[in-house]
Amino acid sequence: MPNTIYLTDYAPYPFRIENIDLRFELEETHTRVTARSHWQRLDAGPLRLDGQELELVAIRLDGRALAADEYTVDADALTIAQVPDRFTLEVETVINPAGNTALEGLYVSGGNFCTQCEAEGFRKITWFPDRPDVMTVYTTTLIAEQAKYPVLLSNGNRVAEGARDDGRHYATWHDPFPKPCYLFALVAGDLDCVEDRFTTLSGRAVALRLYVRSHDLDKTAHAMASLKRAMAWDEQAYGREYDLDIYMIVAVSDFNMGAMENKGLNIFNSRYVLASPDTATDADYVAIEGVIGHEYFHNWSGNRVTCRDWFQLSLKEGFTVLRDQQFTTAMLGSAVPRIDDVRLLRAHQFPEDAGPLAHPVRPQSYQEINNFYTLTVYEKGAEVVRMLHTLLGADLFRQGTDLYFSRHDGQAVTTDDFVQAMMDVSGRDLSQFKRWYDQAGTPRVSVQRAYDAARQTYTLTLRQACAATPGQEHKLPFHIPLRMALLDAGGAPLPLRLVDETTAPGGERVVELTQEEQRFTFVDVPDEPVPSLLRGFSAPVKLELELTDAELAFLMGHDSDSFNRWEAGQQLALRVLLRLIETQRAGAAAVLDTAFSAAFARTLADTALDPALIAEALTLPAEEYVAEFMAAVDPQAIHQARQFLRRALAAAHRPALLAAYQRLTDDGPYQIDAAAMGRRRLRNVCLGYLVELGDGEVRDLAVAQLRAHRNMTDVQAALTALVHSGAPEGDAALAEFHARWRDEALVLDKWFAIQATAPLPDVLARVKALAASADFTLRNPNRVRSLVGAFCARNPVGFHAADGSGYAFLADYVCELNGLNPQIASRLLTPLTQWRRYDAARQQLMRAQLQRIGDLPALSRDVAEVVEKSLK
Repeated sequence: MPNTIYLTDYAPYPFRIENIDLRFELEETHTRVTARSHWQRLDAGPLRLDGQELELVAIRLDGRALAADEYTVDADALTIAQVPDRFTLEVETVINPAGNTALEGLYVSGGNFCTQCEAEGFRKITWFPDRPDVMTVYTTTLIAEQAKYPVLLSNGNRVAEGARDDGRHYATWHDPFPKPCYLFALVAGDLDCVEDRFTTLSGRAVALRLYVRSHDLDKTAHAMASLKRAMAWDEQAYGREYDLDIYMIVAVSDFNMGAMENKGLNIFNSRYVLASPDTATDADYVAIEGVIGHEYFHNWSGNRVTCRDWFQLSLKEGFTVLRDQQFTTAMLGSAVPRIDDVRLLRAHQFPEDAGPLAHPVRPQSYQEINNFYTLTVYEKGAEVVRMLHTLLGADLFRQGTDLYFSRHDGQAVTTDDFVQAMMDVSGRDLSQFKRWYDQAGTPRVSVQRAYDAARQTYTLTLRQACAATPGQEHKLPFHIPLRMALLDAGGAPLPLRLVDETTAPGGERVVELTQEEQRFTFVDVPDEPVPSLLRGFSAPVKLELELTDAELAFLMGHDSDSFNRWEAGQQLALRVLLRLIETQRAGAAAVLDTAFSAAFARTLADTALDPALIAEALTLPAEEYVAEFMAAVDPQAIHQARQFLRRALAAAHRPALLAAYQRLTDDGPYQIDAAAMGRRRLRNVCLGYLVELGDGEVRDLAVAQLRAHRNMTDVQAALTALVHSGAPEGDAALAEFHARWRDEALVLDKWFAIQATAPLPDVLARVKALAASADFTLRNPNRVRSLVGAFCARNPVGFHAADGSGYAFLADYVCELNGLNPQIASRLLTPLTQWRRYDAARQQLMRAQLQRIGDLPALSRDVAEVVEKSLK
């Protein structure tokens, strides 16, 4: 069983590395790496270096080759028992990049060399202390065959380059900023470059270079424009300027993650770089801008100030996710990005917080750090930082981040250091707030309300509780900021003055819940209001507030907070769906809720609203979210209820949906501004409803939209509607799409995912046939995610087939990927880890597959940890 690493065991590394010179003689199966570094002792103890899958060629201490009895080597470390207080160490190793299917360290993708060193990939390149608190200055020389690898890149600025007599060439790069080894990167290959420039606020010129394969050059304009927008926004919003002479992005096709913020040389999954109207959807365009921004923002929140140890991962990731969320909202200027953020959190992070793998934002222990690149660390971590922003206000929060960056520039620090900066600028005691970093689980906040007409007072009684999670039976109260308003009969916010206050601060305020139970009494409330609570989703909690259907409909039509307006509609739809499930279980005939249908009609007809917000409001809660409200999840019942409601709404509002679809048609050039994307979003929501009806007229609309090929957003929406509804035109449409796009890997991923997520009776047979096709490969993570991942995580009715066939299918691929790419294998496992939420028969089937995986003779650490914790 893998060793468990604990936060409480942290100890500083006993040596400092002044600098390191790396030399790579690149060959696909036999790359020689020479690392020469200068060391200084800080504390007593032997020199221990991390390393895995390395062939040690030579090791020299101060120029002297060490004898075999002067050091020891095992599967994970090289140890030298005796070293002087100051010394130079030179280590030569040989590695096989072409055989590196795990895509950690140095590997080959599409004939090009590239690296992925976060979290612990550098130990697969050379012997080194592979931990984030060991920071040094890197100089890197790459040597490779010039004809085959004309582009040679690494971190920092290029300081030398030239040709050699043997047909090889070299390039030397120097990064003047100390960094941990997880930020090291190199790329060597046959790539074309798109160049631009950015001038910082202080007047410095920065060269911007984006490297892609030659046939992808026409898909880079949006990524480059997004980078320039991110650089300008970070200067304005956070006062952060870029610090090197050059900023480079390289797109690679084989990548375990989304992108990597290596200093000055970002390596990206190509799906977050390449876009054209023909090949990328609106969602792709938004995601590219967000991820480009995220990795750029890491230059300060992650690179200049990094994390002391991997338990502090959310220090850089949670903060940077918040920054990219703020950036996306600023670029789009609507409430939809916030809705999308919360939908992701509630559909996937909330179940993570309630399952066997629940962990705090700052975990207390781990066996394999790759398993902690989770929604808890990233998305919930962002919500924690957002709450600090809410509690302090924008001005003080900015002062806090300025202090954090200036105080810790060039350091490896902790989440406590981040919160301390906020405490120092605000004068507030945030000790209790830090429980958000140390306690797992999603708090529940229940609300009781009481109106006293005689006294004209309105009292909210708030109670908080958080369920037990693995290793944490009892939770102390969280510090929860609750943004709120009280709305009068016309929907206007009332002035909010608490009983002990002399003036009302305004119509919206933040109350702070710090105890298990607190009462907040507001005065001068002339009539009983409708409460609008948790506005903007001000805290990652589950709000339990009993509102009538009429009150929800009122908020849906009148709340000035766009998020809460959407949320009211979602809660009303959720109630309708849960009632339908109970109706079906009782064997009664399902009928359309007339009040909800009327609210749907009013929303569709409200042309004053942002079309993107209307589209969100008309979209029913996801099946995964509905499952959160069932004691024992019944995937078939949820799906049947949701499908009935979609079809009933489509039938009841066919003329209005058809009119909206026609009104929103745009035959002009493709635009990626928020208004154009909102219109397409609403138009395609209307089409999705209409195709559910199955009649020839609406199917013809979908086929016509598909064949018009105006843009990939419309093409994908039409194809999805046809395939997911089981329309007879679906198979022919899929064949046409494949014939057109089979040579575009990212577009073909969409083709796989559309079929994998289709809620059809024969979906698993289709998925298995696709997995056996020549277009599928286990060696490309994007392709695995688009088929195996999409079916298992995004098709609950198919995956949870009562016979357990979906579970066996997933286990088959986890077993195969366990030895090929353990990171991807462990991440695919997530649906099986939720087995306790289902009925007894499904529980037994899911446990059996987990046990089958656990019995593998050579189980990776990544998969072993997930299986072990899931079965506890």
